Amino acid sequence: MFHRRTLDEEIAFRQAKRPPLTEGKHFEHGPAKFVFVSLLTITVVAHLVALALLKFAP
Repeated sequence: MFHRRTLDEEIAFRQAKRPPLTEGKHFEHGPAKFVFVSLLTITVVAHLVALALLKFAP
C-alpha cells in the first residue's frame, strides 16, 4: 500500500543504518541492564548487612 516497506524490511533498513556496536561499551537491552544492576546492588547490600549482623552479634 503506497509503496511502503514491510515491517521486516523497515527493521532491517534501520539496523543497517546503525553503526556497529563497540565491544564493552554497549549493553544491547536496556531493561535487562536495569534488572542486572538492580540484582547486583541488592546482592551486595544483602551481603554487607549480613556481615554487619555477624560482627555485632553476641
